[in-house]
Amino acid sequence: MNHELARYNMIEQQIRPWSVLDPHVLDLLSFIKREEFVPNAYHDLAFTDFEIPLLGASEPNTGQHMLAPRVEARILQALAPRKNDTALEIGTGSGYMAALLGYSVHHVTTLEIDRNLSEKAAGILQHNGMSNVEVVNADGAQGWSVMAPYDVIALSGALTALPQKLLEQLKVGGRMVAVVGNAPAMQVQLIKRVSNIEYHTENLFQTLISRLIAPQPSSFKF
Repeated sequence: MNHELARYNMIEQQIRPWSVLDPHVLDLLSFIKREEFVPNAYHDLAFTDFEIPLLGASEPNTGQHMLAPRVEARILQALAPRKNDTALEIGTGSGYMAALLGYSVHHVTTLEIDRNLSEKAAGILQHNGMSNVEVVNADGAQGWSVMAPYDVIALSGALTALPQKLLEQLKVGGRMVAVVGNAPAMQVQLIKRVSNIEYHTENLFQTLISRLIAPQPSSFKF
């Protein structure tokens, strides 16, 4: 496979038509090698509009998936990450979104409940020189208060509703993107913290993704 041609086609045929026009996001999608974050069995599908299954530790398939490229791109664009931001990702998966955030912000903490996935993601991120990304093997359903508050919070799995404890970990002026609701249609929401007690929620689009798997913590910091 010609990876560069496939990457170009992904951006031009999937990403741009889905209203992702932010130059920073498009540059990251061109630069970061998505194929390195995809399980070997699915390398030929690395650039397709497809949720790629991720292999877990004790089961052949954890039920977790990489989000489709256009969904990842829309989420990143909505978060509008800045170089001085601190970010929290819940659901590391393959580590690809953590890499996108890592190239955009000062520091990323990314939580993954499956130890095998967290170790694999940590290795790939280290290989890609992501020294500002900390991978933590932990249940992230309630966020991660250790490093709170955050400028940016991204959830890579769906929740029925957002817990108040997670909302409180967002800085005033901070942005969170979460997938909320139940099948067959879940809402991708952009939540902005306006003040200590106020939040503004915008529904961006509908989708259907794997639910967040909601345990002993350990971390891999480079």
